[in-house]
Amino acid sequence: MLNRLKSLLFGPPKDVRDPDAFHKLSLVALLAWVGLGADGLSSSAYGPDEAFRALGEHQGLAFFLALATAATVFIISYGYSRIIEQFPSGGGGYVVASKLLHERVGVVSGAALLVDYVLTIAISISSGADAIFSFLPPAFLSYKLALAMSGIVILTVLNIRGVKESVSSLVPIFAIFLVTHAILLAVAIGGHAGEIGAVSTEVHANVLRTSSALGAFGALKLFVHAYSMGGGTYTGIEAVSNGVGMMREPRVQTAKRTMVLMALSLAITAGGILLAYLLVHASPEPGKTMNAVLLERVAGAWTIGGVHVGKAFIILALFSEGALLFVAAQAGFLDGPRVMANMATDSWLPHRFAALSDRLSMRNGVMIMSLSAFAALLYTRGDVSRLVVMYSINVFLTFSLSNLAMARFWVRHRKTEKKWPSHLFAHGLALLLCATILTITIFEKFTEGGWITLVVTTLLVFLCFAIKRHYQRVAGALRQLDLALPSPVDVDCSAELQASLSGVDFAGGPTEGLLEHHGNRDPDPSRPVAILLVGGYSGLGRHALLTLLRMFPDHFSGVVFVSVAVVDSESFKGADQVDALERRTRDHLLCYERYAETLELRSSSAFSVGTEVAVEVEQIAADLAKRYPQALFVAGQLIFEEDTLFNRLLHNETAFMVQKRLQHLGMPMIVVPVRLDMNAHAPKVSLPALLVEEGA
Repeated sequence: MLNRLKSLLFGPPKDVRDPDAFHKLSLVALLAWVGLGADGLSSSAYGPDEAFRALGEHQGLAFFLALATAATVFIISYGYSRIIEQFPSGGGGYVVASKLLHERVGVVSGAALLVDYVLTIAISISSGADAIFSFLPPAFLSYKLALAMSGIVILTVLNIRGVKESVSSLVPIFAIFLVTHAILLAVAIGGHAGEIGAVSTEVHANVLRTSSALGAFGALKLFVHAYSMGGGTYTGIEAVSNGVGMMREPRVQTAKRTMVLMALSLAITAGGILLAYLLVHASPEPGKTMNAVLLERVAGAWTIGGVHVGKAFIILALFSEGALLFVAAQAGFLDGPRVMANMATDSWLPHRFAALSDRLSMRNGVMIMSLSAFAALLYTRGDVSRLVVMYSINVFLTFSLSNLAMARFWVRHRKTEKKWPSHLFAHGLALLLCATILTITIFEKFTEGGWITLVVTTLLVFLCFAIKRHYQRVAGALRQLDLALPSPVDVDCSAELQASLSGVDFAGGPTEGLLEHHGNRDPDPSRPVAILLVGGYSGLGRHALLTLLRMFPDHFSGVVFVSVAVVDSESFKGADQVDALERRTRDHLLCYERYAETLELRSSSAFSVGTEVAVEVEQIAADLAKRYPQALFVAGQLIFEEDTLFNRLLHNETAFMVQKRLQHLGMPMIVVPVRLDMNAHAPKVSLPALLVEEGA
């Protein structure tokens, strides 16, 4: 029953060996605009709102604010289009800062991005709830937080099902928003086209009153303040650059088309809304968003044939706005796990965050983003004003670092790139704008929520450094293990091959396994056979074999090496990547077989391609148990001097999971620990045996 329910909610497992698997999950420009561009477009619901409110009674400045907003969208978007060209596999703030500045700077940018994407989910859901409750009776307000929580649950389920499924289901909402808001802006702005002279006079008079009351410097300060408070308008721009890896080939062209669509739609919508506020003399009202006020001023009196249709249009527009904001949370669910996977690949986060589920989605990352967004909503009680401040700080920290990195890039490549001055100017201008917004937001809103996002981001950065240090110590301890237990004469596996076959990180979910046997000297199936689970060809695997022979002298007729080629987020970028992973796994096993020959040991091997080791091994074991009735399965597990929660979180327990599954099927299996003391120069080793590598 649980399996059927799981299949109903999350869909059936996907075949990772299907050459069209990535194609079926990737996004064309239109769907990418929906899934990633919605984050930018939906910010027009709260970015212009916050900026306009900051002007107070000096609303004449809204005209210049609209121009500045549209220009800023195009400037930042242009910068990220250049980033897409230079980083065709995905060039978000983490990758750009790591490659062009320093890996430590990249960690700061990556940590800021992760907090940013958590807040993307929280603020989008909260703002969407605000829009929907703007047309509901005040008595329903007590249910707003519950609606927001429900939205997170729904999006979590959709994203575990897969990227394309989660986006395709949201296209109608996106379309309704575009149509209703296009009508709104056309009527609000076009309806005043004949009043350009009067409006210009009114704006000019308001600006003069502002300058007279505040002085020229005071008016400029107010404008910059309002411009900074509208920083939430630009927060979704980077999502496209981060999400290049999930787009349809040719990825760069698809991503750039998506960026153009998003920039145009956001600039027109955000700038148009600010201008519409000014033209219809909208002003803040309690319990309503500024867009709700704008809709009532524009469409409140609409009638067709004596039928009052204005109210229906207002409800439809606000509902679509609220729903689009829910859609915008997709950017957090799509890009957040991808940033986590990139950082996990570089060992700044636990390696399991690079794993794929059996639905070929980054389930671990999706769940972390979901739980963190829950926490953010509970902490702020869904207060959009507080969330915007927290959100903007991390966004513009990443924007600033990315543009600084690209400015440095163009300076360093000025001799090979003819257009470097224009590119440098664009990134320099974007850096100036982003750094200005960041500084003002931190200075003015530090006590109103700014401090918490800085504290959380700082703590996350320190955690990343602690994780990296742990993995580095484990790698050093494993190298010491090789030195402490030298092996006999080695087989002819080149250093280049061993370097390229650095191990398989075991994590993920099931697919249809592939079983192959190599070699002409298979073990005698009528006698006991050892079946060793191995990862990459390394000293650990060789030591495991030697230890097994010492523990059971002259007992086995031979050995079968078994490995799983684990498809993770790094390798699942196309059919060619999966094929390359399969070839590397074959080479690993052939090296083990040649090594067994030097020990005059009969050997064979088998492997499977999938996303979860335990499931794949179970499938292989069923076949091998029939072939070798007296088989004994053996696996190893890293054991540390201190069994801490930190160590358990950073290393999986694949061996025990496999043992549980095989014993349930009646197959004998032993797990032998490999004990590491990372504080010693030469680690202590207790019963060294097979290690199922965990990416260490």
